[in-house]
Amino acid sequence: MNFQQLRSVRETARRGFNLTEVATMLYTSQPGVSRQIRELEDELGVEIFMRAGKRLTGLTPPGEALLPIVERLLLEAENLRRAGADFTASERGRLSVAATHSQARYALPQVVRDFRALYPQVSLHLHQGSPRQVAEMLLSGEADIGVATEALAGYERLVTLPCYRWSHSVVVPPGHPLLQESGPVTLQALARHPVITYDTGYTGRAHIDEAFAGAGLAPDIVLTAMDADVIKTYVELGMGVGVIASIAFDAERDRHLRAIDARHLFEVNLTRLALRRGAWLRGYAYAFIESFVPTLTADAVRQALQERA
Repeated sequence: MNFQQLRSVRETARRGFNLTEVATMLYTSQPGVSRQIRELEDELGVEIFMRAGKRLTGLTPPGEALLPIVERLLLEAENLRRAGADFTASERGRLSVAATHSQARYALPQVVRDFRALYPQVSLHLHQGSPRQVAEMLLSGEADIGVATEALAGYERLVTLPCYRWSHSVVVPPGHPLLQESGPVTLQALARHPVITYDTGYTGRAHIDEAFAGAGLAPDIVLTAMDADVIKTYVELGMGVGVIASIAFDAERDRHLRAIDARHLFEVNLTRLALRRGAWLRGYAYAFIESFVPTLTADAVRQALQERA
């Protein structure tokens, strides 16, 4: 048994049993992947994958039981390498952070700047994606740290920690009728206008939908997008009123728009930081986390990981 065999099994399961993709990922040939899998099956005395001719079609029952063990072995091998590197090269290495657009664009820039100043020899990689994609990058090992508002708490193999709470704002062009409302804007007033907001599953969209549904209203959502910059662009074009994260509005940068506080309309949102359960974090990863959320010290994060183990 060797790690190449284990990697061949893991990547085959991850990549939908497409051996061509697996071979590309592992920098080998398709026959080489097939040989590694067959040799491991012969050694274990069971078939890991179901086959239709030469094509792999799924996991067998033994394969379903063995795959988590394969994942753990490879994770611990990576942990061993990272632990050794912490002693031999504590300020050099690689850190991969996955975040949604809103977090990468508005919440993380100062953290990234400060981290680069403290750890200039650490190669920092920032990936953007949907909350589901952020979770998948963590689970696959592509990312070390994940930041998102929705979806992260629903994965058993991830440990999630609270970061900060935030609310939504309504953005409109200057002179819009909503700016003339006496008193706080209402859902009823908002529903009288076309609405532009986030895609389902992004940046507190669930709370927006819940608020309208709870009031018995069906807003005319004419356009959805993954990030606030796109939403603001179409609001400027007069296509509707926008509902965005409050942190995504800057009065100086967005001088062609006006923001209306909507914290009384929609439930407050919680941004979470997620880590893969069982993964070893380098010392500089703890420093990045604490820079982002000062209450999440290295000791606090380690304790949370132990409590959720």
